[in-house]
Amino acid sequence: MKVALIQSAPKLNRSNLAEAVALIEQNREADVVVFPELFLSGYLLQDKLFEDAWQIEELDLLVQASRHCDIVIGAALWDGGKVYNSALYFSQGKLLHIHHKKHLPTYGMFEEGRYFAAGETINAFSTPFGKAVMVICEDLWRAETIAAIEGTDAEIVYVLAASPARGFEDEGITIESQWDALLKSAALLTHNYVVFANRVGFEDGLGFWGGSRVVTPMGTIEHKLKIFESETALVTLNHQLQKLGRYLAKNF
Repeated sequence: MKVALIQSAPKLNRSNLAEAVALIEQNREADVVVFPELFLSGYLLQDKLFEDAWQIEELDLLVQASRHCDIVIGAALWDGGKVYNSALYFSQGKLLHIHHKKHLPTYGMFEEGRYFAAGETINAFSTPFGKAVMVICEDLWRAETIAAIEGTDAEIVYVLAASPARGFEDEGITIESQWDALLKSAALLTHNYVVFANRVGFEDGLGFWGGSRVVTPMGTIEHKLKIFESETALVTLNHQLQKLGRYLAKNF
């Protein structure tokens, strides 16, 4: 299974859909192309959110693109009269699954709870490459999320993020060290591959650090992208490690 990690800087407008389609076309050798949180919308939409949020019917370009490879992408999405911070999975010309971000950070620099409705569930779903779970950024910082994933029969966890840089040190940035520990713990505790796609770029002085990566079910980093740089990587997941992860999940 080949996963294309897309680490780039989306704009605060709807031009990101065309950019996503172009990036998918450039990565057609991938089985799954994975984009960061709110890629189709940008992060700091604030009052512009209700104007720029997407309706499902407006994303037919992604439906068509998914005939060639599966797509995991983040968007501000209208659903049932509310706007959610959502992750969408497209496959074989269909929208397979939507996850609405359950835990909306509303503290410090974050104001998501002021603008987005909160999701309610975290569920596994079937894909051509096995069972998967999608979570968005703050979702993974909750023990209940790890427990929910562990209670499924998922084989891969997609983590979409728009994580701002903070905690600069001589050796690096604190937030990367924290995410590294969190992603490895999630992989070890759930016995899953964890695919982390984080954006880069700046919005209104807020900088996003990137560092997207793939963590194996054994808690080791299989591939890591640079921090603060737009980059794309094609990563091959080891099917034998996935099988071992499933065995461990059922027997330990």
